[in-house]
Amino acid sequence: MKDDFDRYLKFAVRIAQESGRIQMASYGRVKKIRFKGEINLVTEVDKRCEAMIIKNIRKNFPDHDILAEESGKARESGSDYKWIIDPLDGTTNYSHSYPLFCTSIGLEYRGKVIVGVVFEPNLRELFYAVRGKGAFLNRRRIHVSKIAKLRRALVSTGFAYNVQEVKSNNLDHFQNFIMTSQAVRRDGVAATDLCYVACGRFDGFWEINLFPWDVAAGSLIVEEAGGAVSHFDGSSLDIYGKEIVANNGRIHRAMIEVLNGKY
Repeated sequence: MKDDFDRYLKFAVRIAQESGRIQMASYGRVKKIRFKGEINLVTEVDKRCEAMIIKNIRKNFPDHDILAEESGKARESGSDYKWIIDPLDGTTNYSHSYPLFCTSIGLEYRGKVIVGVVFEPNLRELFYAVRGKGAFLNRRRIHVSKIAKLRRALVSTGFAYNVQEVKSNNLDHFQNFIMTSQAVRRDGVAATDLCYVACGRFDGFWEINLFPWDVAAGSLIVEEAGGAVSHFDGSSLDIYGKEIVANNGRIHRAMIEVLNGKY
């Protein structure tokens, strides 16, 4: 299987970059926006990107399963391989011409993510990783930061589209990290947040009410950059769970303590 890693990576990079070209061609000129919820939206660009990605997967890997944000289980045949796709992470940003959004593509093999690609077309930044082979940004190997104290750490988070409807809405954690870290950022793109942890721009990240396509690629990139990822109780990350804490490993315990109100 390892002989196929490079093939899968090259394929994922190619379709992520093509998705980015579609996004940039319509950037600032989005015409069709549909709301899936009170504040949860989807554009025609999300749809076009996802259709292109799924078409290419079906053509090149017809036996592989596919899980995509807009179409859900686009293919489920019981394959050992599953492509997990967010065609446009940061749709709200994109629709408002806020210049941070990306395509995220992960490949899972027997329940473990083995390839992760995140492409941010506006900044022309390509993050990628293959399990066991390190993490990279535009062909340059990347590593997590060396910050060892939470008080000196720049951390990031996000809020789900149902933030106004659920009791567990992350506002308590946001307040606690405001008081215990150096600073908190919120850019609205979970996949990019994870990549920024991987390359040392952020020291940590946490969020709740996420989906597999939000974290599949980014969590692998963090791990391969030397970082730590888990659930809030410190248990091993399940990308099908609803929470994630990721960081450089040095502040992992401190972040978990804050998330559990023990700081």
